[in-house]
Amino acid sequence: MSSGSAVPHASAATISHNMVTTAFTLDRYRIVRKLGLVRGIIVRSRSIVGTIGASLQTLIGGNITLLTNLCEQTREHAFDLMLEHAAELGANAVIGMRYDATEVMQGVTEVLAYGTAVFGEKES
Repeated sequence: MSSGSAVPHASAATISHNMVTTAFTLDRYRIVRKLGLVRGIIVRSRSIVGTIGASLQTLIGGNITLLTNLCEQTREHAFDLMLEHAAELGANAVIGMRYDATEVMQGVTEVLAYGTAVFGEKES
């Protein structure tokens, strides 16, 4: 981004979670500039130990905590990468945020967090 840009540079730390929304507007903010699509992509596989542990948990039934934790960590990592990408563009918010997951091959899953990076100004 050039130094003459009218949009202040943000960092991932300045894009707080309350500045990310699945809506296409941001309450109490006027979107000044749309900066484009941003994404965070993670590809993860289960370990053999995790696979065996999860298989044992399915015998008991209920929440399969090993897989729940893996999914939560993977989504969080993809989300953080998306925020980093948005910050690199000078955004202070992400609108229209979504997750998508695809099984790339057996036991290997891609998780994608994506949205539109924007710069918003607080309304008076």
